[in-house]
Amino acid sequence: MTDAPADLALLPATRRALLHRIAVAQAEGRAPSLVAAVARGGEIVWEGARSMIGDHAPDGDVQYRIGSISKTFTAVLVMRLRDEGLLDLGDALEKHLPGTAAGDVTVAQLLAHSGGLAAETPGAWWERSPAALRPELADVLGPEPFRHAPGRRHHYSNPGYTLLGSLVEAVRGRPWAEVLQEEVLGPLGLDRTTAQPSAPHAGGWAVHPWADVMMPEPAEDLGLMAPAGQLWSTTRDLARFALFLAGGDERVLSADSVREMRTAASPPEPGLAEAGYGLGLQLARAGDRLLAGHSGSLPGFVAGLWLSEADDVAAVVLANCTSGVAASALAMDLVGIVADAEPRIPDPWRPFREADPVAVELAGPWYWGTAPHLVKLRADGMLELGPVAAQGRTSRFAPAADGTWTGLTGYYAGETLRAVRRADGSVSHLDLASFVFTREPYDQDAPVPGGVDPQGWRGIG
Repeated sequence: MTDAPADLALLPATRRALLHRIAVAQAEGRAPSLVAAVARGGEIVWEGARSMIGDHAPDGDVQYRIGSISKTFTAVLVMRLRDEGLLDLGDALEKHLPGTAAGDVTVAQLLAHSGGLAAETPGAWWERSPAALRPELADVLGPEPFRHAPGRRHHYSNPGYTLLGSLVEAVRGRPWAEVLQEEVLGPLGLDRTTAQPSAPHAGGWAVHPWADVMMPEPAEDLGLMAPAGQLWSTTRDLARFALFLAGGDERVLSADSVREMRTAASPPEPGLAEAGYGLGLQLARAGDRLLAGHSGSLPGFVAGLWLSEADDVAAVVLANCTSGVAASALAMDLVGIVADAEPRIPDPWRPFREADPVAVELAGPWYWGTAPHLVKLRADGMLELGPVAAQGRTSRFAPAADGTWTGLTGYYAGETLRAVRRADGSVSHLDLASFVFTREPYDQDAPVPGGVDPQGWRGIG
């Protein structure tokens, strides 16, 4: 167990609550072993483990198979290609990986599982059968690869991430695992994350559902399906990876790019307790808390990695059983235990060093029709526009070189906010996506669409 810095160390009551939660999960889920870690403030602040062998629990250096958390690593590689200008997320797959039966699907649709592809491969259960049964992409996709029209709905697809792995190989000209090691694992110092198991590692087990007996699960090499679920890792490596997904690392991906990954790109599948899917990341809500992360499973293993950006807390859970432990839900619980018991201490408020006088001029109340809104200038240089009432559209805007502002979040993401000036240089109104915001409700001196009654405001005679 690594000791957290004194100012990040968890309180004894919090540590016991975390230990109790994983102990209950291991006992009730009948997992041969379970290991977990929590990170906040850029550090791993807690590690815990439980095992069927009382005096021999695993630690944060023991590898487990992480299943579909591998998809998030693959998505990072694809985002790197985008950031280098080697592809666009709107590109059709055919442009970079020709000859597949899914060439019209876009890169973004594959990342967000909205390409309409089948959830699984044809033929034998791919997670438990030799990769030699699927030597080509045609064997992964089958003769009828689509279950839905591309772009119409979210439908989780393992073959879709096989295509993304092959896309990485086609653009880079090297095997997926080699590119991953060179561009992500190495720079982030994830030395215990590998495509093949490296001792010490756990064995995968199937526990009988109605009897306290178990049998070993086979560990198949996934071949072409590797980008969808091949990796082995540890709680320490995955906790560091979660910290990267929260804040970025310029050696791999910027903070803006990982934020884009955490932003919903397709809606949730009907019937699932999700908040949508980003670009290689699942999104979920636990009460009012928005979480980003991913679940993972392969025969013999379950895994969960989840983070709350607002709370600055991430948690990882790994267990070596095919079922019984809800690793993803458990990781979310660990995030909640820490965030609720020890809320994040806000950064100190600091003013602008040099406030832009033009932006200050825009701050204050504005009216869209009769609805009052506020423009606030934040210390990070962004504008925030939102309603005075509790409900409504709130967005943040970044300054552009031409003096306009570009929406970053919410309804106005991507839209342009422009201050329209009078001949004397004073601001007449704000123009936002055809909406006119004025300093007074329906200001008669502003070009309100449809015009303003010349008699102005009045009561009933």
